[in-house]
Amino acid sequence: MGQLLRRIATFLGIISPQSYTYPALDIRLTGNRQLHLVGSIHMGTVDMSPLPARLAARLRQADALIVEADITGSSSPFGHAEPQLELEQRLGDEEFQRLQVLCQELGADVESFSALPGWQVALMMQARQAQRLGLRAEYGIDYQLLQAAKVQQMPVIELEGAEEQLSMLEQLPEGGMALLHDTLEHWHTNARLLQTMVSWWLDAKPNATLETLPTTFSAELYDVLMHRRNRHWQQKLEALPPGNYVVAVGALHLYGEDNLPAMLLAR
Repeated sequence: MGQLLRRIATFLGIISPQSYTYPALDIRLTGNRQLHLVGSIHMGTVDMSPLPARLAARLRQADALIVEADITGSSSPFGHAEPQLELEQRLGDEEFQRLQVLCQELGADVESFSALPGWQVALMMQARQAQRLGLRAEYGIDYQLLQAAKVQQMPVIELEGAEEQLSMLEQLPEGGMALLHDTLEHWHTNARLLQTMVSWWLDAKPNATLETLPTTFSAELYDVLMHRRNRHWQQKLEALPPGNYVVAVGALHLYGEDNLPAMLLAR
């Protein structure tokens, strides 16, 4: 459905047919609002810096940079959640053994986060996995864009902000254990997905594999973490004043079912 909408919108002149060497597309909304929608990766490799010249040029021409959240602050992304039952009690035997094996591979201590909420353990494990693959936060696309915007003294607009993101995670049922279950089940798939998204920025062929992305979320989590957020972002983007904007969101939000571009074009 998303691909069909994009083809129709291109024909009608709502979306630019121009292709980029990184995951991005241009969308023109009514009211003289132009979006350069960029599929960001929150952690990247050293080869992903500096930003592509065309993206840097688009940013210089923009009226504002729009991101999920301004991540340039030094505060911890985690709150102070109430202690949970030990992970050994919240996971099945096989899953807990799987967690122990992965922690050993990553050089992590299970006991150090055994009483944390499931979503927090999942994100910490995912971050360690990305680091092991050579990815670093300072080379993430949104981080580099934010740094460039600050140098240019350009306004930065948050679609959510860190507090809203944290609140969403804290409201997940059972402390977000579903996210930890998915992380353990799809561990190797997630690694391949990270490598695929990095290749979109390094190999200059971002459209080659968009229709064959693996799924690493359950249906319930996909609804919360992808679909509902896309709908919320769509509403915020459609409320923008006239202008030219660079919009950086996680690359997966640009593709798949209920993706952000399709929602914008459906209007």
